[in-house]
Amino acid sequence: MREHVPPESGDLEDQVARARSGDRTALELVVRAVQKDVYNLALRFLWHPQDAEDAAQEILVKIVTGLGSFRGDSGFRTWVYRVACNTLLTLREQRMERQRLTFDAFGDDLAAGLSDEPIGSHTDVDEHLLLEEVKIGCTLAMLQCLDRDHRLAYILGEILELEHKEAAQVLDTTPPAYRKRLSRARVRITAFMMSRCGLANPANACRCRRRVDTAVRLGRVVPSRLLFATSHEHARQFRQVVQTIRALEATRRAAALYRSHTEANPPETFNSWLRKALDIDSRSRPPG
Repeated sequence: MREHVPPESGDLEDQVARARSGDRTALELVVRAVQKDVYNLALRFLWHPQDAEDAAQEILVKIVTGLGSFRGDSGFRTWVYRVACNTLLTLREQRMERQRLTFDAFGDDLAAGLSDEPIGSHTDVDEHLLLEEVKIGCTLAMLQCLDRDHRLAYILGEILELEHKEAAQVLDTTPPAYRKRLSRARVRITAFMMSRCGLANPANACRCRRRVDTAVRLGRVVPSRLLFATSHEHARQFRQVVQTIRALEATRRAAALYRSHTEANPPETFNSWLRKALDIDSRSRPPG
């Protein structure tokens, strides 16, 4: 399940204050403290890691250059999520969005090409990793069937588990309006999973194992270059995670499945990019 994120600490608040005063070291610590959250939000929203990396970099630049506008009216992470969501909502269409996925079309796709071919017949990659790759790729693709507003509402409320008041603040709407948006998104995702996904409902024919062969054949999964499954240890918990999720009430299974995804680490290229971004900012941004 998703690891617990502790409440915002005084240390981060102090670093933010120092960063706003022009302390470059504090600024770097602040950015490093939130970059994983930003990247994972972008990944869930956009599906493809490269698109998420590009978006996360744009978001972090806005955080760095706009830090002087943060006045502490909300928690710092709340402000970070607001900057991130505003950026994501105004991005041009990304590669997965251009496919115009709908729940009906996606459901038909899941029903086609189910195979009982042994996984090891076409690749020597650990089958646990392939199952995890299909699980994450497929469930993230389901989110693409929601429009951007409902997708963000679901991510913030069901996956990140933000309180409704905070999520409404992030999305610049009222708590009642946010709750309605979240409810609509939750109903759509839950209904789809319970009627199509074998992870959430064992009565459904679709299984990650039965999807691997078709996914590899169509190029959606490239065994030598997996997009999502990076942890062997986490992947080997696949069956245990499924059993835990199926033991929950039906209405709670979809969100639990998303929370079971391991938190992705930003690519290594982030380190060199971050140093360059901070060097540029330290020469151009006036203190606080």
